[in-house]
Amino acid sequence: MTQTLASEVENVNAMARPAPLSIGGYLIKRLLDYGVGHVFGIPGDYVLSFYGMLESSPLRVVNCTREDCAGFAADAYARVHGLGVVCVTYCVGGLSVCNSVAGAYAEKSPVIVISGAPGISERVNNPLLHHKVRDFRTQLEVFEKICAVAVDLNDPVDAFRDIDRALDTAVRFKRPVYIELPRDMVHVVPHVTHTYHRWEHATDPQALNEAVEETLAWLARTEKPIIIAGVEIHRFGWQEKLLALAEHLQIPIAATMLGKSVIRETHPLYIGLYEGAMGRPEVTQFVEESDCVLLLGAFMTDLNLGIYTANLDPGKCIYATSEQLRIRHHHYRGVVLGDFLDELLKRQPPPRPRPIPDGLRPRAEREPFELKPDARITLRRLIERLDRQLDDDTIVIADIGDSLFAATELVTHERTEFISPAYYTSMGFAVPACVGALAARPDARVVALCGDGAFQMTGMELSTAVRYGLSPIVIVLDNGGYGTERVLHPGQWQFNDIRRWDYARIPEVLGGGRGYRVETEGDFERALLSAWEDRSQFSLLHVLLDPNDYSPTLTRLAERLSKRI
Repeated sequence: MTQTLASEVENVNAMARPAPLSIGGYLIKRLLDYGVGHVFGIPGDYVLSFYGMLESSPLRVVNCTREDCAGFAADAYARVHGLGVVCVTYCVGGLSVCNSVAGAYAEKSPVIVISGAPGISERVNNPLLHHKVRDFRTQLEVFEKICAVAVDLNDPVDAFRDIDRALDTAVRFKRPVYIELPRDMVHVVPHVTHTYHRWEHATDPQALNEAVEETLAWLARTEKPIIIAGVEIHRFGWQEKLLALAEHLQIPIAATMLGKSVIRETHPLYIGLYEGAMGRPEVTQFVEESDCVLLLGAFMTDLNLGIYTANLDPGKCIYATSEQLRIRHHHYRGVVLGDFLDELLKRQPPPRPRPIPDGLRPRAEREPFELKPDARITLRRLIERLDRQLDDDTIVIADIGDSLFAATELVTHERTEFISPAYYTSMGFAVPACVGALAARPDARVVALCGDGAFQMTGMELSTAVRYGLSPIVIVLDNGGYGTERVLHPGQWQFNDIRRWDYARIPEVLGGGRGYRVETEGDFERALLSAWEDRSQFSLLHVLLDPNDYSPTLTRLAERLSKRI
């Protein structure tokens, strides 16, 4: 009787204890701990077992048409949601996603790359297994070059710790990481105990104090301070800190091209994008005549600097990012940008108000758009009309080329409303990015601007939008070729021409969505209003432009860059 009772108690206790986690199970658990809700990718035999676990988990698997598209979708998801995941098979999948991951690394977007791999037991005597290139470490070594960390889960003893290290690195540095999962390790349950210990990056208090003291002493002497806000302010969620500092000090704010929409562009302290000679002359002059420039979370790339036409004296700059802090020519090690902003606010320095000229003040209300129904549509007029349509729930995604340069004139109303690979500049980003952005924010109205050349690379990802019931508005700017390259390298070069598609009929091929052909302002007005009201399917607006129709920003860029080409 006693033995029976004891057995029953043991059975109840066993049922109460959680089942031990396998390596694949632990990886899924940790992704859920970080709030991930979707995984983008394409299955293949080396990762099928893990895909089965994903589909049985609370995570939603989004199958894309190509691995690079899955990478772009995961990148956009990370930019909107905070952390993205792409899962692919070995080499043919992993190496296909390299370009997307490289872009995420360049622009600090935290994407988790999970790749299946041949089982450890299959590798005895170095067999010639399918998908293999050179040796079994080739793919791992490739991703070591384009990720913040790359781990191979080939040892049950270290697997959980390696997963923690990879995910923590992605979150800490906002860069992609790579996790390789051999297929015979997916269901292995390690026979060791593991406790998660989150790694914290602490600021050096002495360095922080000295840096803040120097900054405050300098600010007290300034008459024309300016803040240039970069993309890291968004990546790390420091918008409130930056705005609190700017509003307390009454310092105007500009943004870099990559950091566009890091704060709302209707804020009374916002003056526009700083792009050197590429940008608006009045913004460039206002920034460059400043006696103290606080570059906060900004990448000093060639595009952000207007192809190095920016005239910023390092002796007048405080350059603070997540990885370094330089005040003029003084370098401070071990200071986190968020802590630097907090400490500046804590000290409550006296305000340093700087008047903003009327021409730089945000428009309180936009002038009504006077439609010319029969006039041929131009890029400038398209942007002016689209600008009136944007609201607080709109996310604009701009592909590379004049899609991006023209879109810089749009006024975003809230934060993180503008997404573009404005540094790495990989064509074909926008359409798959729509999938990722809508997975992260299904209630948002997502509008993508995409050149015809970029669309022909990845536009069929609209098939994924049909499959999952997503409703982006994709505006294809059709000028019959690579317009940016035509401007940068003038001449009758046929290599800059592409075959024109009947884009408005693509929904017929995909079995979903609605297409519109746009040649006049009236066409665009009707198509935009119809698409905006339609949340049941994607809308594709095929806009036929003159091949010589360029944005002012592209024209200024060409004047600077064409001399080097």
